[in-house]
Amino acid sequence: MKPEMITLKHGDATIKMPASSLAKIAMASTFAVVFPQAANVAPAAPTTIPALGEYWPGQGGVNAGFVSACGDVPAHYLIIGDKDLGEFKWGRYREESEATSRWDGKLNTDALIAAGDHPAAKEARAYTADGHVDFDLPAAAQLYQVWVHGLIAEGAYWSSSQRSANYAFYMYFVDGNQYSTVKSYELRVRPVRRFFI
Repeated sequence: MKPEMITLKHGDATIKMPASSLAKIAMASTFAVVFPQAANVAPAAPTTIPALGEYWPGQGGVNAGFVSACGDVPAHYLIIGDKDLGEFKWGRYREESEATSRWDGKLNTDALIAAGDHPAAKEARAYTADGHVDFDLPAAAQLYQVWVHGLIAEGAYWSSSQRSANYAFYMYFVDGNQYSTVKSYELRVRPVRRFFI
């Protein structure tokens, strides 16, 4: 059976194609308008990738490794700020938070900033380096990645991942374990950002 053909004319140009092909093109065009690329995901400029643990010129910190696409977040490199910001409370002890992702620090930090009174997240978000203002308090999995690559050797650092109304996760870099502790305690903060490729 021959496919149904459609003829399109515009001025002197004529295109004849199967109706099913035109439908596919129309659907793709519609989806491109209705579901544009995420606003916070800009295509990255080609660059030389420094070794793990080396400062990445122009990216605001140290290369903490490649992260595969997960959920709505495309593949990217994790960049960790090259200095500690100090010790801060996680904040809002005895209150539930929407910051429950164990791998998406940006999602968590956005929730903490929106809720207010989260000093560790506020300090991480306020950090700037090499002109970048998109730093976050790392999620639990992001801190684990930093430990796996040996980029921090000691200390206890807050994650942005809540455990409960009273507790949030942190990474103890001396032994490589993750624990949860009271949100009113003061722990170290090291900001991270995502460099999309």
